[in-house]
Amino acid sequence: MKKLNLIFLKASSIMLLAFCISELNAQQLKSLSGANSPSDDTNPIWIGNNTLLFTRTFHPNNMGGKNDPGDIWMTKKGENGEWGEAIHRPDLSSSGYDLALGLEDVLTLLILRTEGGSTSIHQYSKFGQEWNYLRAVNFPGLNGFEGWLTGRVVSGGKLIFLAGKKSGGLGNEDIYISEKTGFIDWSEPVNLGGIINGFGQEMGPYFDPKTSILYYSSSSHKGATGKDILISKKLGEGWNTWSKPEKWEQISSNGSEASITFLTENEVVWTSTQNSDGFADLVTFAQPIPLVMPTEFIPASNPVTQVNPPSSTFKAVTQPVSSTASTKISMVEVMPTASEPDVAVTWLVMDSKLKIEVPYTISWLKGTQNMNFPTESLISELEKGGITSAKISSKGYFPVLLPLSELMRKGKTVVLMTKAESGSSVLLKDVNFKVGTAELEGEVTMNTLKEISEFLIENPSVIVRINGHTDNAGDPGLNKELSLERAGSVRKFLVSNGVSFERLRISGWGGTKPIASNATEAGRAKNRRVELTVEN
Repeated sequence: MKKLNLIFLKASSIMLLAFCISELNAQQLKSLSGANSPSDDTNPIWIGNNTLLFTRTFHPNNMGGKNDPGDIWMTKKGENGEWGEAIHRPDLSSSGYDLALGLEDVLTLLILRTEGGSTSIHQYSKFGQEWNYLRAVNFPGLNGFEGWLTGRVVSGGKLIFLAGKKSGGLGNEDIYISEKTGFIDWSEPVNLGGIINGFGQEMGPYFDPKTSILYYSSSSHKGATGKDILISKKLGEGWNTWSKPEKWEQISSNGSEASITFLTENEVVWTSTQNSDGFADLVTFAQPIPLVMPTEFIPASNPVTQVNPPSSTFKAVTQPVSSTASTKISMVEVMPTASEPDVAVTWLVMDSKLKIEVPYTISWLKGTQNMNFPTESLISELEKGGITSAKISSKGYFPVLLPLSELMRKGKTVVLMTKAESGSSVLLKDVNFKVGTAELEGEVTMNTLKEISEFLIENPSVIVRINGHTDNAGDPGLNKELSLERAGSVRKFLVSNGVSFERLRISGWGGTKPIASNATEAGRAKNRRVELTVEN
């Protein structure tokens, strides 16, 4: 229920009260109003011109719909200091996980993308108010990471800091550094070591090259409440010599903080949530205030790696920033573990419209064959058993098929279910056709339609319209004809699997109802789709 309460809080632009600092002068925080939603809004990236990019997860307007793990959105700061309503950026997004890393130079934006089980980084070039796709960069080692990554380009475009889980790491998620070696070439990411990375999560790195200070989110230090913002200064020539990480008390709260970004030297935006399982909002200080930073940085030595470190491996001391400073900075030492045990998949299954939890069942599939595994199974065991996907079912809701690669290895796998009620629509994102034809293609396509047919047979009162769509390339008349034929192919398959013909109506819309920009191939691919709409 904590998550659900948080969702309703997020729906408004309420003012959040921050924690009290040592002089008990509470600083008021505010949500970035129109920039926030009932979904996670994370990884703010300031690109100048009063513009903030960020990633919004599992939102119905994302390219992949409600099951899309992250698209790029944008908000702009007005002259009055208020933040405008968030705008979706389909030109920067895909049906997979998309995260803005920041500007490589004044006209080049880097986007990290995980789609189809592969992670890559891409360049986009600024043209007016739009971003045009350029190319993928050469970035070795990205696919060695598990799950979603966070990260930032350093101002100047020569460094990228990434945070993610990787074999041989020190904890759950560690922070890594990569250096630009050529026009589109980057070095393989290198772990920053045990001063920065601990046994828990380190994520959302922001490095200021002017001060050599790294700001990042961590759950590894003693007394952590969720994840806090830590500060450490690079002290040597290499990337493994750092000062002792210090908790930024002015920012950290009893919830979880991450992904701080500087708009100016005195203005910051970051993500915050009430607890580690909550939904993240973008926040800032309600009124400009002096940012209290440490003035002295104590060198730290690399700790010895230990498995399951006892509490005595942590040391926390409190040190005033200066003789006149009223706020204290907590300096912490973190001790990493060598590895983390495999954990079971856990679930958060919700009504996509009402954002309330619904009862559900999980079926594990090996191709089309049901396999006997517990709902909360270890991913390693599922992989050994040859499991290819999970089917999530809830009475009265369209089933959802998730490939094994899309299950979260940490935290809950969030599944948004579409209720089969009049007016509701569901995108059949895994239904594919042979190029230029209405012929169904692929085992995943057949599996998806088989599950839909079973659902319709179990719910005999549901009448649906099958809507075919294309992109806008070519002759509009031929596109409309092809889209209708594709809708007809889907109906034919469903009828052959036992669904009554009278319950299936079809429409072909050609390229008249795009959900993405037709300016790029990625956008056109998303517009070539089939949707089901409930008509009763």
